[in-house]
This record gives sequence, structure tokens and C-alpha cells, in this order.
Amino acid sequence: MIPAKNAQATIGRAVASALAEPEAREVVLIDDGSTDGTVEAARAAAAGSDRLVIRSLPVSGGPAAARNLAIAMTDAPWICPLDADDFFQPGRLGRLLAQAEGCDFVADDLLMVREGAEAGPARQVIGAREPLPLTLDFASFLEANISRPGMARREYGFLKPLMRRAFLEQHALAYDESLRLGEDVILYSAALGRRAVFKVVPPCGYVAVERAGSLSVRHTTQDLRALRDASARLLELPGLTRREQLAIRRHVRHLQEKVDLREVLDARRTGGLGRGMLAIARRAPSAPYILARMAEDKWAVLRSRRGGGRIVSRAPFSAIPTRSER
Repeated sequence: MIPAKNAQATIGRAVASALAEPEAREVVLIDDGSTDGTVEAARAAAAGSDRLVIRSLPVSGGPAAARNLAIAMTDAPWICPLDADDFFQPGRLGRLLAQAEGCDFVADDLLMVREGAEAGPARQVIGAREPLPLTLDFASFLEANISRPGMARREYGFLKPLMRRAFLEQHALAYDESLRLGEDVILYSAALGRRAVFKVVPPCGYVAVERAGSLSVRHTTQDLRALRDASARLLELPGLTRREQLAIRRHVRHLQEKVDLREVLDARRTGGLGRGMLAIARRAPSAPYILARMAEDKWAVLRSRRGGGRIVSRAPFSAIPTRSER
């Protein structure tokens, strides 16, 4: 399933790579209110294949709604998300399916490349930091999404797993359509909270392209608030252990720090330094985090100026994987 909005430049590659997989019964493209040639580019890449199914929406409903629609349009036993700017290497689906026995979700470590250098060397998201294969659990998954000083995130929320339809239907699981950011993390968390077997294996060929203009860089303060609230609702899952409840609360607190930081930046942008400092004072519990992040960004700017380098814009949201802060 491929949600796409104004993806004319990349959608052909994504569609062609999915159709090249013999295991793909069909490729469902949800054109989420595009105003460019996304649909035409996808049809050209399909070269007349009847396995490409396209549904065009007049108004964008966001990636979560688009994915839910795609799931409803097929009865395939396994469902596989693919972002419109990413692609599969040949044989990816077959290699994943060969390792899916006994699983509800099975994902491979992502291969990250920079836009314009897709044929160059790739960086693994998990890499050597964790021995693969591994099986995720609810608390470890949430805790991996929290940034800690001097420690790299494990970034499991970036993963694009095969998902067993029967498990989704049994537990009435769907993407949270109130979210335009973090919908993957919340779905995976909800599945793990219902004891899904979620296996992660070495790379099989999902190539994720890092782009400067992705939603994770362009998200709004309201997007962050919605994700915080969705994370808090995980406490409603039945049968949570004490450790799992604590993991949710830590995750929500970390998201609150992200919200507070964004609100401070909003205040400083609209009202100057004085209003920004007042906003920090009103958010005392998050002040150490806010000041540390602002200092990090200032130091990065200074280093770049001294070295003649360029700054790559990043969102103040580095702890919550949704597809990568590309």
C-alpha cells in the first residue's frame, strides 16, 4: 500500500519496484489529494499492469486515512506499507515472507540513502547496535523511541513490516486517523500491547530515501500534541504490566518535552526572545530538555560557520520515529 501526495518525482520508482515483486498480489496506490502528475507517473511505471489499483481522493485525509483505505481495498493475507519516496530492492518480499513463520509482523532493517545518492552506500537504521533477528516487546519498543544523552535511538518505528491481516482484524487495529505524524509508532505499539509477534530481521531490501522536505520535518505543534495524546491512550490497553505502564508514561513525558520545546520556539518566533524565555519559565519541568536542545542547535550552527559547512534543518522531534526525520 502506497499513500502518495504530490509524489510525481518518485512514485514511478516506488510502484515499479513493488510490481517487480512476484509475491505482490496487487499494489494499492492512494492518491491523497495530489495536484501534480502523481497518478500519471504511477500509471506510466505500471506499463498497463492490472495489479496496480489507484484510488484518488479529492482532499487529503493524511497518511493514516490513506493507509486504512488501502487496507480496506484488498483482502491479501499480508499487508505491506511502502512510502512514495522509497523503493524495494528485487526479492525483498520473498526474503521477508520466508522468515514470517509464526509472526504477526515481520520487518527488515531499513537501508537509508540520501536523496540523489540512491545508488551509493546505505546506512542501516538498526545496524550493529542490536543483534538480528530479534523479537520486539511492547515496553522495549516504546523505550527505544525515547532519546537519551549519548545514546543512539534504536528507531524501530521507522520499520515497514509485513502485517498479517488476520491479526489486524482480530484486534480491530487500524492506523489512527487523528494523526499526521507518528501513526506507524502508535499502530505498532497497539499491536505489541495486544501481544503481536513482531520479528525484526537483517536487511531484505527496503530502501528509505532521506529527504529534506518530508512531513517529519514539516510537522506542526498540533501534530505533536496529537501524537502525545495518542500515546497516552495506550494506557487503556487491557492487561498491561507495571513495566509497560511505566514505559507509556515515560514515552508520553518525552513527547510532552517535545511539545513544550515546539511551543517555546513558536513563542520566540512570534514574540521575540523575551516571550520565548517566558515560555520556558512556564514549562519548568521541561526547561532542562528545552535549553539543552536549543544549545545543541546553536552549537551546530557555530560549528558549521567555522567549518564552512551547511546546516541540514532538523525538527525538534528526534525521539519519535514515524518514518525518519528526513
